[in-house]
Amino acid sequence: MRTPAPLAAGMDCVRFWLGIAMVVALPTTLTVFPPALADDVRGLAAHPPGMEKTHVAPADTPWIRADTAEPIRETADGSSGTAAQEAVSASTPGPEGVDGDFAIRVPDSPGSDEPLRPIPADMGTDPEKVALGRALFHDPRLSRDNTTACVSCHDLGSGGDDGRRVSVGVEGRLGSINAPTVFNVGLQFKQFWDGRANTLQQQIDGPVQSPVELGTLWPDVIEKLYSHESYPGRFQALYPDGISRENAKDALAEFMKSLTTPHSPFDRWLEGEEDAIGALEKRGYALFKHYGCSSCHQGANVGGNMFQVFGVLNDYFRKRGDITEADLGRYNVTGNPEDRHSFKVPSLRMAALTAPYLHDGSAETLRDAVDAMFEYQLGREAPDEDKEAIVAFIESLAGESRELDP
Repeated sequence: MRTPAPLAAGMDCVRFWLGIAMVVALPTTLTVFPPALADDVRGLAAHPPGMEKTHVAPADTPWIRADTAEPIRETADGSSGTAAQEAVSASTPGPEGVDGDFAIRVPDSPGSDEPLRPIPADMGTDPEKVALGRALFHDPRLSRDNTTACVSCHDLGSGGDDGRRVSVGVEGRLGSINAPTVFNVGLQFKQFWDGRANTLQQQIDGPVQSPVELGTLWPDVIEKLYSHESYPGRFQALYPDGISRENAKDALAEFMKSLTTPHSPFDRWLEGEEDAIGALEKRGYALFKHYGCSSCHQGANVGGNMFQVFGVLNDYFRKRGDITEADLGRYNVTGNPEDRHSFKVPSLRMAALTAPYLHDGSAETLRDAVDAMFEYQLGREAPDEDKEAIVAFIESLAGESRELDP
């Protein structure tokens, strides 16, 4: 029987990380990778089976030390030979469990084959539908008791989420999973953590009808919209059949599709503005690729385009305990045991503004989330300096939107 593509990709990713773990565990006397070998190693670390190959720095890109951003001395002929090895050997040893030091190269400008892409500035949305959808997004009439709106759990001014571990719906009822940002959702391949909705229109049914979110039924929503002074005319101008469930969902989806955040510092760097991000952010991006983070977080949304098991190399759920239905992830949709604890890889685009993190909201800070990824997904340690650089890079991903508070 043919293995489904998402499952095959997940199995490939597991095999890849197990292989990397075995390589890291091998004793080695290498202190610096020569350019040719380093290219091969970076290509392996950032290009597991089925994934887009990441950018490999040009051969003339300067070496830097892994534990600092300091350049490594080169020999008189420009090669990274004995002098470079001595420079790295003199650096602080790697963390326990990681053999030897290593060096990476940080380019000032991006290559043509970067695994990340800029957020598109124009999603081709209809301005009138966007305006109607925005009104509905902020309207508590979409809830059973007229107290809660979409914006209640997705505060656009502060990043598109609510800053809570789990959201609070009608009658103060608590949800079961962390609310992700609504920004850039039009770039995701599926909706919800478990990917149970294929489109934004399908996704809207979930919160509207959930008893712990808006807790209502569409006939009741439609009745309230018809009684509003302006909605009947606005719907009629856009939809020949006026107010309906499908038309309300279409307008809401059009608004959510418009919620992109282009022109981030990192995107400006991708587009050629070399000074848009600093040395720390550039180093963080190089490390992000070096450690293999971009094998799951890639594309314009830096995530949101594949599923992955949470706890690939260490069992997060066994350590945390108290397994809930929400913890089962994609398994709740497919019933496939291999999908247990598998989730849609979240976008990192607005991560700078959307604490807490992870599906259960257990990571209070972005650094906590990075620590969790190293422990449970990568199964390895990394210097604090590397992790802080990666955090700085992630913070540079947040872009602009007129919906965000100044």
